[in-house]
Amino acid sequence: MENSPQFTEPVALARPPGAHRLEAFSPKLGRRLTFYRRALLDLWLLFEADASVIAFCERPGYVHLGENARLADFWVQYVDRQELVLLADAGMDERAAPGKQELDEAAFSIRSMSSGDLAAARVWIGNWQRMLPCIVANRGLIPWSLSRSVERLLENPQQLETLERKCSNVDPVLFRAALFGLVHGGRVAAPDLRTQPLSLHTSFAVVDTNS
Repeated sequence: MENSPQFTEPVALARPPGAHRLEAFSPKLGRRLTFYRRALLDLWLLFEADASVIAFCERPGYVHLGENARLADFWVQYVDRQELVLLADAGMDERAAPGKQELDEAAFSIRSMSSGDLAAARVWIGNWQRMLPCIVANRGLIPWSLSRSVERLLENPQQLETLERKCSNVDPVLFRAALFGLVHGGRVAAPDLRTQPLSLHTSFAVVDTNS
């Protein structure tokens, strides 16, 4: 399957009256994103944090649902499939008349997500809100040798406080950026982050690629 992104630029959207402008930087895409609803920022965090997601694009174009045209919230690409994601209970009306980018909805699976889905992932989302700024602020500063050393330490599960003690000779900010970057890249797993806030007791371990 061709893995080059099918969509790389979002549909331009003027800020709706009264809406806040929310900006973020995506390490996965290497560019800035702009949202006008908090729910969409949270939805982005889910895709950004999912190591199985190869690429995505916010506001890829319009799809027809019955007689209405709706701006899709995300296009998401995995190794074996692509999908369009729509936030089901959107707080703002984005069913404006289609612009230049009309999508062939028959070419994609369409997944509807609700505020309830986001609420169920609130701990995971909150943890990535803390971890991503560390990754972004230290882009290009993490030596390969540091990431490799962290991976070696994690051949057996280790809590964050134990890891930091073993790497006390390393700048703690760079250490955390390396660790979180490995989680972001799918090389290290931390199941605790889905159910509990990030803490010194959070456990990390390398992902077994042979299983």
